[in-house]
Amino acid sequence: MKLENKVAIVTGGAMGNGAGIVDVFLKYGAKVIILDYSPKLKEVVEKYQRDKKLVGGYLVDIRDANKVKAIVDDIARRFGRIDILVNNAGVAKLEPFETMTDEVRDYHFDINIKGTWNVTKAVVPYMKRHQYGKIVNLSSVTGNMVADPGEVAYATTKAALTGFTKGLAMEVIKDHITVNAICPGYIMTPMVEGIAKDSNQQDPQSVVAGIAAGIPMGRLGTIHELGELAAFLASDESSYITGTSVVIDGASTLPETMSVGV
Repeated sequence: MKLENKVAIVTGGAMGNGAGIVDVFLKYGAKVIILDYSPKLKEVVEKYQRDKKLVGGYLVDIRDANKVKAIVDDIARRFGRIDILVNNAGVAKLEPFETMTDEVRDYHFDINIKGTWNVTKAVVPYMKRHQYGKIVNLSSVTGNMVADPGEVAYATTKAALTGFTKGLAMEVIKDHITVNAICPGYIMTPMVEGIAKDSNQQDPQSVVAGIAAGIPMGRLGTIHELGELAAFLASDESSYITGTSVVIDGASTLPETMSVGV
């Protein structure tokens, strides 16, 4: 129970990687509050509560800094502290750079970068007050290590989160707050399903199969495998780790080529 009684905020926790993180955090004893913009949030929270698991939920667009601050203030009043923040909420939409509209560009920038900034800025003062905190940002191997056509906006934002992680880690280290990033490869999530549809609307499953074929482990990761890594970084087991990025990708970024070898 390495997260027992820790108060954790998980953005985008109603589905995908966020749902895996929430499940694993609950397994380790955390009190979890989900911030999400999905209409599925109410149903997800009610399901956890029926199972007598301590989960709260706030329907919020993290692009709205004032609303985010009001919600974080409310969470702090209700629970007395905020120990963990997982900035998981993010979007990805494949579009060629030359034809991409400013609206699509800003959609990525405003959620993936500014949204993460808004939530973190609202949470950090409460962590400083208690001289304790664990912040985990969901970056990606995309942008930091690799990229595919159509991912310019997404890759830019995910690379930016690596810089955000390092910069913030240095500012709050004196307050006993750690800041780390997770860089997933392909995890089977609704986002990946969306990328597959963007790539091949007639046969998105063939895209998923192609992704798996290019991963040395031969499969995509699961949301709970990612959740276990997030739990490690959110626990005191990682007390001497900050400002770093941890790759979880089934070795997809490891091969130098896909044809050379014995």
